[in-house]
Parts: sequence; structure tokens; C-alpha cells
Amino acid sequence: MTATGRGVPLETLPSADKILGSARQVIRMESAAIAALEDRLGEPFVRATHAILHASGRVIVSGVGKSGIIARKISATLTSTGSPAVFLHPIDALHGDLGIVGPADVALLVSKSGNSEELRGLLECLGRFGVTVIALTGTPESTLGLQADIVLDCAVREEACPHDLAPTCSTAAAMALGDALAVSLLLQRGFRQEDFARLHPGGALGRRLLRVRDVMITEELPTLYPTATMRECVVLLAEKRGTVAVVDQRMTLLGVVTSGDLTRLMEVQEDFLSISVSQVMTATPHSAEPDQLAAGAAGLMERHGVMALPVLDAERRVVGIVHLHDLMRAGAI
Repeated sequence: MTATGRGVPLETLPSADKILGSARQVIRMESAAIAALEDRLGEPFVRATHAILHASGRVIVSGVGKSGIIARKISATLTSTGSPAVFLHPIDALHGDLGIVGPADVALLVSKSGNSEELRGLLECLGRFGVTVIALTGTPESTLGLQADIVLDCAVREEACPHDLAPTCSTAAAMALGDALAVSLLLQRGFRQEDFARLHPGGALGRRLLRVRDVMITEELPTLYPTATMRECVVLLAEKRGTVAVVDQRMTLLGVVTSGDLTRLMEVQEDFLSISVSQVMTATPHSAEPDQLAAGAAGLMERHGVMALPVLDAERRVVGIVHLHDLMRAGAI
């Protein structure tokens, strides 16, 4: 008899077919439980969406045990998609944390049975505060279902657990219904990719949707009038990272002088400090716009071999300078 590394005889281990068969059964059952929710969506779901949309406060999301874990996820999804939410454990609520709840809030309570003792005390308090309560429960006729203002039915026929004990289909259904609510709210609020990126600056999407205005320099811009001399320009090039914008009195862009321009000038002319910048500048430089994608500006720099771009508003006035190194640090490339 051969043993595994944990001392279990190999002959007693289930076959691969049996393992995969049971796993596929769980997925089929959870899929069916989620699919059954579609036909149950109706007026209560619409009312729940309206209640959250019209609330001037936050969504207080609560639950116990596995339902509490689902509640935390729903809270995070709501917050990241434009509906500010906070998870409140029902026991903590009764020991001081009710201070975060106000009458302008809406409560979303998650419970399979709807009869959790911990939720009853929270329900009473929410009622005294005049908070609208939305129940997301597998038992609409429960204490929670009967006392809530709006009931979202996420009941399932059975759990995937062979003993019908461990929450499996019920947690999958609750999660899906919470996601449906979050996405419905997202669409009603007109929440855009840019809004998501603003709330997820550290994520891949946030970096991909970063705008030039988020990275550009806007204070103490390196600018000179066309009558300024290269003596003045040399100082700015050294202090301001190698790019100087030449502008008129309205800050309209006339040209750009770079460290590369200075190097080439020094190679052909010894007495260059008294030359005006208008004689040295590139009169048709590449530029960026504030709302342009940062990745697009980085691509423009790479294609044309420049390290910085003046950022122009609709009237071609210089409102900033964006540098390649800043774009790299921000993760735009």
C-alpha cells in the first residue's frame, strides 16, 4: 500500500472523474440558483434602486457569518461604483458603532434565514432612526423580511453542500443580486470609466485612463517671451528639466526650446547667450491637451523623441508641462 505525503493511502483517494464530477455539480447548482433570480426581479428591485439613488446619505450594509462576508463585498462594490457604502457589523452596531448611521442613510441587510438574532437589535435601532431598510434574504417571510421596507428575494432550492448545510448556492445568489443592484445604480448614476479610474488610481484601469491634467506641472511653468535671451533660457533649462515654452503675454504658445536645441546651438556658435530665444525655438512643437489620455501623450513623446510637452487649452494657451518621467512614474506607460 502506497501512502501520500500526508499518510493517506493512495487507494482510498477518490478518482479524478469523481472529483471533477462533484465540482461540476456544484457549479451547475450555483449557476441554476443565480439564473432563477432573473425571473424574480421586479418592483421591489426597482424600489431598492430608487431608495439608494434618492438617499442623501450612505448605504449601511450588514450581515452575520457568511452573509456578513457577502455584505462586505457588496459594500465594497457599491462604493467603488459610485454609491458610497459602509459595512457595519450588527454586534458592533449595538456597542457604539451606530454613531455612523443617520436618517439620510439606507440600510441593506443580508441574511439567508432572516432570523439572525444579531440582526434583530440592529433592525430595531434602524427603525428608531427612520432608516429605510432593504432586506436581501432567502426567507422573505422571516423577521427581517416582515420588518424591512423592501425585500429582495434570493431564496434557493438547496445548497450545493450534500448535507444542505454550508452556504454555497445561497451565498452565490446573494452575491449576484448585490452585483445586479450595484450595476443598476452605476448605470442610473451615469458612472463612467473615468469615474471608476478616479476611485481606483492604483489599479490597471486607473493608470490606463489617467489624463494629462492628472500628471502635468501647473505651477512656476518654465516660460519666456520671444525677446528673452538664451542666457535667461539656459537658467530655466537647467532648473526646469530641459524644456522651456516661448509664449506671448496671453500665454499663447509660440515655440519651445529644449536642452537638445541648446546643445546643437553651442556646437555651431560660441557667443550664443545674447541670441533671442525666438531664433532658437522650434516654432511648431508637439503639444498635449489636459483631457488627453496620459498614455497617448507618452506615445507622442516616444514617437518624436521628446522628453516633455507643453499642455495647451482650447485657445492654445500654455496651462502646463507634462514630462515623460512623470508619466512613467504614474504608470501611464
